[in-house]
Amino acid sequence: MDNPSSRTPHRPDPAGGCPHADNARLLARGAVATVLLPGEVEGAAVLGHEALREFLAHPDVAKGAEHFTALREGHVTAGWPLLTFATVQGMTTADGDDHRRLRSLVSKAFTTRRVEQLRPRIVDLTDGLLDDLDAAARDGGGVADLRRHFALPLPMGVIGELLGVEAAYLDRLHHLSNQVVATDIGPEQVVAANRELVAVLAAVAAARAENPGDDLTSALIAARDEEGDRLSQQELIGTLVLMIIAGHETTLNLITNAVRALCGHRDQLESVLRGEADWADVVEETLRWDAPVSYFPFRYPVRDLTLDGTVIPRGTPVLAGYSAAGRDPAAHGADADRFDVTRARRTGAVRHLSLGHGAHYCLGAPLARMEATIALRRLFTRFPDLDLAGPERDLTRHASFVGNSVRALPVRPGAARP
Repeated sequence: MDNPSSRTPHRPDPAGGCPHADNARLLARGAVATVLLPGEVEGAAVLGHEALREFLAHPDVAKGAEHFTALREGHVTAGWPLLTFATVQGMTTADGDDHRRLRSLVSKAFTTRRVEQLRPRIVDLTDGLLDDLDAAARDGGGVADLRRHFALPLPMGVIGELLGVEAAYLDRLHHLSNQVVATDIGPEQVVAANRELVAVLAAVAAARAENPGDDLTSALIAARDEEGDRLSQQELIGTLVLMIIAGHETTLNLITNAVRALCGHRDQLESVLRGEADWADVVEETLRWDAPVSYFPFRYPVRDLTLDGTVIPRGTPVLAGYSAAGRDPAAHGADADRFDVTRARRTGAVRHLSLGHGAHYCLGAPLARMEATIALRRLFTRFPDLDLAGPERDLTRHASFVGNSVRALPVRPGAARP
């Protein structure tokens, strides 16, 4: 039986970068890797598909920060860049009855029926943003940043409407959530970003309390005020933090990564345009092949846990290695590192864990899939010749080993179809 303490730990690059080469190297050693997180905090990452599937649903794995040994013993400082992931009060850091209580308060906004009701609004928003992308390209000599003008404002606009957040707040909330997700910023920036994010969302909540509407924030405030035992003020703000970050960062990266993948694999794009695969296939293959989240923090074994022959000590902060699991050859075959939008039709399904598994499976997964599918279909229908404005290798990667994408995506949309 392997003990991770006997290995040289992997240091995830705080500045981000493409994770796939490191993932392949680590997977060759095993499904579980020891890691050294920023601040020399010892942790682990689960990388293999089957090991991660088991870990995410394991009854001896918890999400509550009280199980984080280094934090409990005072070895993690207030300016630690990953602290919010551990200590924010909400669904992603709750277990058992608390998790079920918090999830139930939010789940009504993400039922199949409610998500489907959003379809016309998402289509309208998408078409308006395509106009903006076209205008930006004309102003920019034929080149525009697809991430800035399309992939970002679409999910940000949708989650803003769901939460009842005024448009004036959205740019600032994206900037602050970007800093929360970043792993390369200093302690003072970490503290300042988290304080401001809480302050902005407290202002949003106060505005909704004074003028409630048909939105999730108003519903959460009602649960806090009418049935105080169902939601505390800290949980209200924590839930808004999680909803803003998870509600747009994942879909933003998904759309960006899908466009990059299709532009880099024109044969695959042609397969979709010929009807040999559909846009939903593109979304699932992108989720597998280039997951929008690379390493998601944290889960903690509540006892020493043996996973795929490796012991993970109790209280270890563990990263869920979604990008690694998506290209695990043991699960996806010898061509796991190949982008293939026909994979589902050849194999019967595209298995991936990129939206989670078990009790903490992503509540917004149906909405993210809908947004991305609509976005890609309408983007390439209107701009079938859209391509990257430069080589893929010149794109600057996201400054985080949590998120997996690029900071900007300059494209040449080409001539628009009427």
